[in-house]
Amino acid sequence: MLASLSIRDIVLIDKLDLHFSDGMSVLTGETGAGKSILLDSLSLALGGRGDAGLVRHGEDRGQVSAVFDVPMGHSVRALLKENELEHDSDIILRRIQASDGRTRAYVNDSPVSAGLLRQIGSMMVEVHGQHDDRALVDPETHRRLLDSFGGLEGDAHKVGQCAKAVRKAEKTLKDHVARIEEARREADYLRSSVDELSTLDPRNGEENELSLRRQDMMQVEKVAGDLRDGYEALDGSGSPIPELSSLLRRLERKVDLAPNYLTSVVEAIGNSIDQLEDARAGLEQALRDTDFDPRELEQTEERLFALRAAARKYSVQPDNLAKLREQMTGDLSDLDAGEDTLLALQAGVTNTQQTYDKLAVSLSKKRQKIAKALENAVHAELPALKLERARFIINIESDAALRGASGIDTIEFWAHTNPGTRPGPMFKVASGGELSRFLLALKVSLADKGSSPTLVFDEIDTGVGGAVAEAIGVRLARLAESVQVLTVTHAPQVAARAKGHFLIRKDEVAKNRVATKVSEIALADRLEEIARMLAGSTITEEARAAAKRLMGQTGEIGLLL
Repeated sequence: MLASLSIRDIVLIDKLDLHFSDGMSVLTGETGAGKSILLDSLSLALGGRGDAGLVRHGEDRGQVSAVFDVPMGHSVRALLKENELEHDSDIILRRIQASDGRTRAYVNDSPVSAGLLRQIGSMMVEVHGQHDDRALVDPETHRRLLDSFGGLEGDAHKVGQCAKAVRKAEKTLKDHVARIEEARREADYLRSSVDELSTLDPRNGEENELSLRRQDMMQVEKVAGDLRDGYEALDGSGSPIPELSSLLRRLERKVDLAPNYLTSVVEAIGNSIDQLEDARAGLEQALRDTDFDPRELEQTEERLFALRAAARKYSVQPDNLAKLREQMTGDLSDLDAGEDTLLALQAGVTNTQQTYDKLAVSLSKKRQKIAKALENAVHAELPALKLERARFIINIESDAALRGASGIDTIEFWAHTNPGTRPGPMFKVASGGELSRFLLALKVSLADKGSSPTLVFDEIDTGVGGAVAEAIGVRLARLAESVQVLTVTHAPQVAARAKGHFLIRKDEVAKNRVATKVSEIALADRLEEIARMLAGSTITEEARAAAKRLMGQTGEIGLLL
C-alpha cells in the first residue's frame, strides 16, 4: 500500500507530508483547493509525464516521493531484483521535476529511467477517474482481469509457453527451408568449391606460417654465398690457420731464448688462431642452419600463392578458408539429408501446434464459462449504481489460427447502456459517469484479484447523488477490505464510509501568496466537514444532524456520543 507521500514545491504546495493507512481514505475540500495537484504529484512519482509547469513559481525544482509497503511476494519485487535495485524493504519512488522541463527518477535512491519508474508504479497503483479508465480501454487488460477472476493464470501461462515453443519450431523450420532452397540453387557451385578446397586442404594459420618461412628462406638466400666464401677462406686450401699454427709452434720452441721479445707475440698469435677457429666453427654452423633445398622455397611460394588466390576467389581471409570449407560441406550435407530433416522439423511444428491448440481451446472454453460468472457478478452491482437497465458484456472472439501468446481469444468489455441501442466497446458506448460506475462494479466483483495494492478513484461520484452516491460509498468500503483505496470525492455519502479523512484547503501563507495544505482530520472534525459537504458554505444544525446519520450508518458516530 501507499504508506506516505512527500511533496516539495509543486504548483501551490511548498511542503507536504502525508501518511496513509490501509483500508479506505478520502480526500475532500472546496473546489479549487488543490485536490488535482495531489493526484498530479502522485502521478509524477509513479512515472507520469513531467511538466515544467508543475514546479512552484520561483523555485528551480520540485520533488515528490512516495513510499510503499508491499508484501515480499509481490511481483514488483521480482522486477526490482531483475533490474538490480534494492528490493528487501519499503519501495521508495522519487521524481525530481526541474523548472527547465527535465526530470530525474529514482527507485530506492538508485537512478532509473522514467519508463522503468512508470512500469514499477503501475504495478503498485491504479488511478481511475471519469477520464482515465485505462482498465476499460485496453483489451489486454480485459483478458488479464478475466483470467484473474477465474484463476486461469496458470492455464494462460502454459499457453504462453507453448506459443513460444510453436514460434521457435516454426522459425527453425523456416530457417531450414530457406537454407535448403539456397543450397539447391548453388548445389553445383558448392560441390565444385568443396572439391577445390578439399584438394587445397587449407589449415588455420597456415598462410602466416608459410609467409614467415618464405621470408626467412629469401633472406638466407641473400647471405648464403658470403657464408660459403667466408667458410672457404678459413677452412679451404688458402686458410691461414695451418700456416699460423706452424709459425706458433716454431716460436713457442724459441720463447726461452728471447722471452722478452717472443712471449707477447706467441700469446697474440695463439689468440688469433683461437678466434679464427671460432669464426670457422660459426660459419660452419651457419651453413648447416641455412642449408635448404631451393625447391622448398619454390614449393612454399606455390602453396602461399595458391592459398591467397583461393582467398581472393571466395572473398575471405586465408585463415577462414578451412571454416568456409566446413560451412559449404555442411550446406551440402543439409541438402543431401535435407528431406529427412525437413520431415522431422515439419512433424515437430505439427506436434507443438497441436499441443498449443489443445491447451488454447481448453482455456478458451474456461474463459467462456468464467465470462458468464463475471458478467453476473457485475450485473448484481449495477442496479444499486443506477445502471439497472444497463448490461455488462464480455465479448470473446476466438480465432484458432491466431495462436497468440495469451491464447486464441480476443476479449473486450462491452456495454449496453440503454434499450434500443446497440452494445459496443464500453469506452465508446458509456458516458464518463457510467464508465466510473462500471469500473467500480468490476473492481468490487474482482475484489483482490487483478488489482494493484493501491486504487485511487478521482471523483467517480461526480454527477450522482443520494442513493447512487451511497451505493458508491458502500462498494468503495467493501473494496477497501481487500486493497487500499484512496478516493477524491465531493459526496458526503462516500466520505462517511472512509477510515481516514484528509481535508484539502487553500491558505494564505504570505501577502499575495496562497498554498495548498492537507491535514488528516479527527472524528469530530470529520462530522463538521461532512456537514459542509451536505450544506455548502453555511453549515446548519440540520446538516450536522444529517452528517451524524450518515456517519451513524458506518458505526463511527457512536464514538462521538
